[in-house]
Amino acid sequence: MKAQRVSLWLVAAMFFLGSMRTRGLRRCLISMDIHHIEEAFQEIKKTIQAKDTFQNVTILSTSETLHSIKPLDVCCMTKNLLAFYVDKVFKDHRELNPQILRKISSIANSFLYMQKALQQCQEQMQCHCRDEATNATRIIHDNYDQLEVRAAAIKSLGELDIFLAWIDKNNQGTSAA
Repeated sequence: MKAQRVSLWLVAAMFFLGSMRTRGLRRCLISMDIHHIEEAFQEIKKTIQAKDTFQNVTILSTSETLHSIKPLDVCCMTKNLLAFYVDKVFKDHRELNPQILRKISSIANSFLYMQKALQQCQEQMQCHCRDEATNATRIIHDNYDQLEVRAAAIKSLGELDIFLAWIDKNNQGTSAA
């Protein structure tokens, strides 16, 4: 009888710790209010996408890369894509129009803020990177590297709505957690 209680207690403890880990992962995404970013992107979307000369090529949506990400990999994939945009896309893109440049800078600053929040989650061991997220990130980088740098940056900026929609979808229902 006592062994059954101990076993039941261990199962309950494992379930509780597992649910706390999931909640911790979700907490990493709570502070990400992307509506401001979406608004800034919508204001420049047509202009950016009009510069895209490779309409039949995609960087983010090939092979359903983002749609195949499992909940455990959301934090890592978000962190990796924020780094991709900050370290590659925003740095590689050259913009002459000051209004568009301001919007892109605003988006980049928001991404830096989110990156910092996810870095704190990773330091607290709440943002693990499994092979699936690493492989998906590698696919996106490979797609980017197949194009000339300027074209790849424009393409990635034009696909920013895909990433923002993915973040929004994976962040639904977490603001109350």
